[in-house]
Amino acid sequence: MELTEAIRARSSVRAFLDQPVTREQVEAVMDTARWSPSGVNMQPWRVEVVTGASKQRIGEAILSARAGGQAENPDYSYYPAEWSEPYAGRRKASGIALYQALGIGREDADKRIAARNRNYLFFGAPVGLLFFLERRLGQGAWLDIGIFLQSVMLAATSQGLATCPQAALAEYPDIVRDVVDVSDDYLLVCGMALGYPDPAAPVNSYRTERAPVSAFTRWHG
Repeated sequence: MELTEAIRARSSVRAFLDQPVTREQVEAVMDTARWSPSGVNMQPWRVEVVTGASKQRIGEAILSARAGGQAENPDYSYYPAEWSEPYAGRRKASGIALYQALGIGREDADKRIAARNRNYLFFGAPVGLLFFLERRLGQGAWLDIGIFLQSVMLAATSQGLATCPQAALAEYPDIVRDVVDVSDDYLLVCGMALGYPDPAAPVNSYRTERAPVSAFTRWHG
């Protein structure tokens, strides 16, 4: 797949086929993504791959914590404390599009909760990826891992696989670190579902809008 096509084709998939992804396929994705650039070639990313029982343990443990009223304790703040425009409007439009695709109305609180809880089960994908950074690293490492995440998603897309990057999986980092035996010296950046997309699932049919180039670009002669 040509690069521009892969960038445009990539989307956050929330329904996957019951079709296995082999270790060789995952390693091929990582073998491509490892060529991502990073400051002074630090390559600060760390990836934990979970399948089967380990993936299930993470989902069940987080759902149990939420059901028991345990507060989220992410290693960092992903979203702003207060939303302002244009970000608030984009967030609202994204949520509306998602729930419309799922056929869930504003009044269907139980269905909304059930849809959110699928995050913690990697949306049923056969493979879950967990991305970590050492706490001692500077802010530049966050730029590096962001580039790496994009490389992972594009490499997967080129193989006919689908992904969904998931900030929700970083809401309970202590639970995740315990399951995959990662030291507290590493903070959990996010998770990612990986598998084959279900083309028949309505939730996979919607797309969020993107601002035109003129909205975020200024030219200086």
